[in-house]
Amino acid sequence: MRALLAGTAAALLLAVTAAAHAAGDPLKVCLDEDLPPLSAHHRGKPDAGFDVALAQAIAERLGRPLKIQWFESKLDEDSSPALEANALLSDGRCSLVGGYALTTDSLRVPGVTTAKLPDFDGATREDRRRRIPIGVLVPSRPYIYSPMTVVLGPKAKDKLKDRKITDIGDLAGLRLTIESGTLGDAILMTFDKGKLIDDITHLVPGRSDLLGELERGEFDATLLDLRRFDAYRAEHPDTGITASGYYYPIGANRGYVALETDNALLDAVNKVLEDMQSKGSIGQLGQAAGLTWLAPREPIILGDVWLKILNR
Repeated sequence: MRALLAGTAAALLLAVTAAAHAAGDPLKVCLDEDLPPLSAHHRGKPDAGFDVALAQAIAERLGRPLKIQWFESKLDEDSSPALEANALLSDGRCSLVGGYALTTDSLRVPGVTTAKLPDFDGATREDRRRRIPIGVLVPSRPYIYSPMTVVLGPKAKDKLKDRKITDIGDLAGLRLTIESGTLGDAILMTFDKGKLIDDITHLVPGRSDLLGELERGEFDATLLDLRRFDAYRAEHPDTGITASGYYYPIGANRGYVALETDNALLDAVNKVLEDMQSKGSIGQLGQAAGLTWLAPREPIILGDVWLKILNR
């Protein structure tokens, strides 16, 4: 009996010790370094953004310190956000990737067994050459909805008069601009069998100042991610461009992703997110970060967005 009691006590002590150790381990979250107002990490400036504040709140509720692994996601033909996130998780750089768009494509089982790491804070030359054996991504519950919105230039109001933008078709007759090859480009170009094509001027992504040209009155309207407009307003508080209030009906929720082997962590995070959302805490964090926060909506995981656009 004494031996049994001693063994039980030892097991309990080990369990308590392990739990205390886990509670003291940092919650490692990977965030994009240039995605304001969701997340921003720039030299000489304090880390900022909605995802930073949310990750901190979750870590506190889990009783763990927060450690952010900053990374840079380059938008080019060779990059894959899904494979980059998978590589970061599979290499142990973090346990969660935040601000992740929850779509069918982004959550597919990888068709490859290895992937390269994106550039990340602290990366070495060897890190940039390595290929990481990857796993399968599993999403958390969503915590924000990210739609596309129509943004209007300072001269658009006179042309619209009292007419409001309630659909893409209401943009007819306005001078439209869009960055080539983007989701917004596909939406505008294919609308009603090309009804708006003659009104559209294309700009080269990364080489043109889309919102700056809209600000200067070169164009009347564009269609872009709501997050991007929020970021512009934060940098240009006296801007003359305005939100139309119209959100394109096909948008994606954002949440966390982890490896399927980390289901216990995801369960704990989901409970915190559920509690925070029921209390309105997540929306308050968004507002404080200068973000237009919209509650997640169905479908939780967006299907084939290109097919949906073409079918409209």
